[in-house]
Amino acid sequence: MDRRIAIKNTALLIGATLGSSTLTGLLQSCQNQKRIDWVPVFFTGEQAAVVSEITEMILPRTETPGAKDLKVDIFVDLMFGKALSPEDQEHVRKGYDRFEAICQEKFNKSFLDLGNEERKEVLEQVEVETNTFNPAVWGSPLGKQEPIDFYRRVKQFTLVGYFTSEEIGKNHLQYDPIPGDYKGCFPYNGENSWTL
Repeated sequence: MDRRIAIKNTALLIGATLGSSTLTGLLQSCQNQKRIDWVPVFFTGEQAAVVSEITEMILPRTETPGAKDLKVDIFVDLMFGKALSPEDQEHVRKGYDRFEAICQEKFNKSFLDLGNEERKEVLEQVEVETNTFNPAVWGSPLGKQEPIDFYRRVKQFTLVGYFTSEEIGKNHLQYDPIPGDYKGCFPYNGENSWTL
C-alpha cells in the first residue's frame, strides 16, 4: 500500500473518531486556561489567578493596555509579599477567604468560574462591604487605621502599579516636569517674577 494513502486514511479515521463535540471541548478548555506565567511570591497559583482577573476587571483593556497587559498582577503579588507586615498579610489572607466565600454564597462558584456580569456584581458588593483608608495628612492617617481588607488592597496596588508603569507614564499620561525648566538668563522687561 502507498504510504501517503495510508497516512491520509489514518487522518480521516482520527478526524471522524474525535467528532465535533470533542473538538469543541478541546477548544473551550484552551480558552478557560488561567493566566499564570510567573511564580507568585505571596499567593498560591489559584489565588494569583483570581488576583489577575480582579486587576483586569478594575482596569480592562480599552484604547489603553489592561492591567494584565502591563503585568500589574505580578506587581500586586510582590507588594503583598514584600510591602506588608506579617499582621497585614494574615488579614489579607482572611480577606481572600471571605472574598471567595462571597462568590460561593452568591453564585455557588469560584470567582474564576464566574462570568463578567457575576464578577462585577461580586466586586460591587465587596466594594461596599470593605473598609476604606482613613484620610491622611502628609502620609499619616488621621485616627487609628483599621487593617485594610483584601479587595481594597488589591485595588490600591492595582492603581499604583498601573499608573506608575513605564508604558502608561510615557505613552498615555501627560508629563509635566516639576519644578519645570530652569531659565537662567533672559532679558528683563519689567515682568513680575511669578509671571516668568
